[in-house]
Amino acid sequence: MKDEYRHKGLRRKMLDELRTLGIVDEDVLDAIDRVPRHFFLSSAFEQFAYQNKAFQIGAGQTISKPHTVARQTELLGLVPGQKVLEIGTGSGFQCAVLCAMGYKVFSIERQRSLYDKARPLLASMGFKPQLFYGDGYKGKKTFAPFDGIIVTCGAPEVPEALLQQLAIGGKLVIPVGEGDTQLMYSFERISEKEFTRQKHGEFAFVPMLSNRAQG
Repeated sequence: MKDEYRHKGLRRKMLDELRTLGIVDEDVLDAIDRVPRHFFLSSAFEQFAYQNKAFQIGAGQTISKPHTVARQTELLGLVPGQKVLEIGTGSGFQCAVLCAMGYKVFSIERQRSLYDKARPLLASMGFKPQLFYGDGYKGKKTFAPFDGIIVTCGAPEVPEALLQQLAIGGKLVIPVGEGDTQLMYSFERISEKEFTRQKHGEFAFVPMLSNRAQG
């Protein structure tokens, strides 16, 4: 895998596009700049890697648009060293961006083929998230509470387990809905029993599925 000048130039153009789409957190943009997106795609898609598009990655899953990755990361609003749980490792791109932000990252993937591919790829890039093969609906109670939880698939409802694994002051960023598009929400835990909720517009994700895939 090589990250050449042409890739870096395309990445800078992509970052300019993300700015025009409303991404204002320069730390997020810098993290995305340090993660070569073409590493996470089939070589057949390499020429399109820095377009603001989602692509199939196998197992019925996609790598999210760069704008979606940037927006979800921005909505977390965390600082380096804080603990984040990602539901849906997928290609590993969002996970890599979270690592590049300096977060302590835990990530769960239900598709074995994607888990097996993302794990060595992230390691080869020098990132050290804790990856798990399993059911994202359940979160990872053993390592809770989390300062942030990010869901990278469309959920028909907000899993109660994820809300309960937030630290006080922690934030869950999750797309909710069962159609072709979902509404992005952020939930902030302000006490043991109280949460605030904000809506952040429409996005498109593959569905969130319970249980881990077989094989």
